[in-house]
Amino acid sequence: MIYSADIREWRNRDVLDPKGRKIGALEAVYVDTTTDAPAMATVRTGIPTRQRLVFVPLDEATLGPGYVKVAHSRGLVKKAPSIGLDDILPAEREAEIFQHYDQAYAPGAERGRRLARR
Repeated sequence: MIYSADIREWRNRDVLDPKGRKIGALEAVYVDTTTDAPAMATVRTGIPTRQRLVFVPLDEATLGPGYVKVAHSRGLVKKAPSIGLDDILPAEREAEIFQHYDQAYAPGAERGRRLARR
């Protein structure tokens, strides 16, 4: 299991797919508001003048020296819902992210946000 305190240390590290292909750099970790466990990460992708943040689940993620390997292919992650580098994820778009990865979605604590940035 990956803990919030551990994964925050991996900001700006490479995010790799299961085949070891680089997807981008880890920007931020989002925890599940009902469990406080890491649930998603944003990955900085794109060319330097047109970067964006895409979301990827952290279930089954593994940590290595200088990288985080996720369980999803680079192609799937790059097509995931995204936000701008300075944007905040609107609560109404959370379900879209879970749907992209064929994961069940339910609102978070007290029917509010499911994801919170740490």
